[in-house]
Amino acid sequence: MTNRLRIGTRKSAMALAQTEEIARRLTAAVPGLAVEIVKFETTGDSDQVSKLLPHGGKGGAFVAQIRAAVLAGDLHAAMHSLKDMPGNEDTPGLVIGATLSRDPPGDVLVLRPGFSLDDLGKSRGKGFKIGTNAVRRAAYVRRLFPEVEVIHFRGAADTRVRKLDQGDKQRLPDGGSVGPADALIMARSGLERVGLAGRIAYEFPIVDMLPAAGQGIVAVECAAQDWQTRRILSGIDDAAAHACADAEREVLWVLNGHCNSPIAGFSRISGREMVLTASVLDDAGDRFIAASRTGPADRPRELGRAVGLELLAKGAAELIERSRPA
Repeated sequence: MTNRLRIGTRKSAMALAQTEEIARRLTAAVPGLAVEIVKFETTGDSDQVSKLLPHGGKGGAFVAQIRAAVLAGDLHAAMHSLKDMPGNEDTPGLVIGATLSRDPPGDVLVLRPGFSLDDLGKSRGKGFKIGTNAVRRAAYVRRLFPEVEVIHFRGAADTRVRKLDQGDKQRLPDGGSVGPADALIMARSGLERVGLAGRIAYEFPIVDMLPAAGQGIVAVECAAQDWQTRRILSGIDDAAAHACADAEREVLWVLNGHCNSPIAGFSRISGREMVLTASVLDDAGDRFIAASRTGPADRPRELGRAVGLELLAKGAAELIERSRPA
C-alpha cells in the first residue's frame, strides 16, 4: 500500500480547513501515511466578479481543474464541498471514495455591523439588501421576504464577510456594481470552518430554507480504478453522510438540474429509515414544489429517485427549464 497520498484542494481558507481535517483523519487511520495537500487556484477563485454560469457553474468554476489532475494521475484524490459537485452529469473514471460526517447543513444570516434583525423586519425588509450568489438562496429569500433586494455577491466565505463589513460594493461583469450589502446568506458550516460562527445573527430553520443537496458534506473523490486509494479513503468514510449524499444527489440526477436551478434537498437518517425532502422553486420564489418521502436507509438512491420523480410529476421540469439560460 502506498505511504503517500496527494490531495488537491482549492486555496480558500474554508477548503484548506476541510482538507486539513481530511489529512488528520487519514494519518490517524493509517499509521505511517504522509498526506500532501496540493493547492489550486480554480477559475471560480481567481474570478470573483462574474457569475458562475459562464465558467460552467460551480462544477466548472471550482471542481473541473482538480478533477482533471486526478484523472491525469497527478493527484491521488480531490477534496470538494459536495454541494459544488454537479449532480446531473457523470464524471467517468471518478468516484466519491469518502465523505466526512455531515456538518450543520443549514443557511444563516450574517449582518453588516450597525444593522439588526429589526431592520430586516421593518416593512418586510423593504430597502434591505441581501447578498448571495446562490440561486436557491435568492429564491428562498424572495419567498420569505418579498420586499428585500437580492444582490449578486461573490467570494470565499471569509472574503465575503470582510467585504460586507467594509461596505464594499460587488463589481459586476459589465463594469457596474451593486451594493453594498446589508446582510449575507451563507452556509453555517462554511462560517464555522473559517472561525466566523460568532457572526451568525440568525439561523434559518430547515423547513423555511431547505439546503442545497449535499450542503455540509465534505467529499473526497478519487480514480475509480485506484483501489489502493479507495481502500485508504474507506477508513474515514462516514456511512450515514455517504448515504445522505447518494440520496440527495440522485434527486439532482433525476431532475437533470443545472447550475442555475433553484433546487434544494436534505435527508436525515433515523434508525433504519431515511427521510428525504426536496424542492424546486422559480427564480422569484413565487412557485414552490416540494416532495418528501421515507424509505430504507440502506437504499438511498431508490429514495432519491422516488422523490425526484414525484417532483417531476408535480411540474418541476417546467420550473427548471424556465430557469435555464437563454
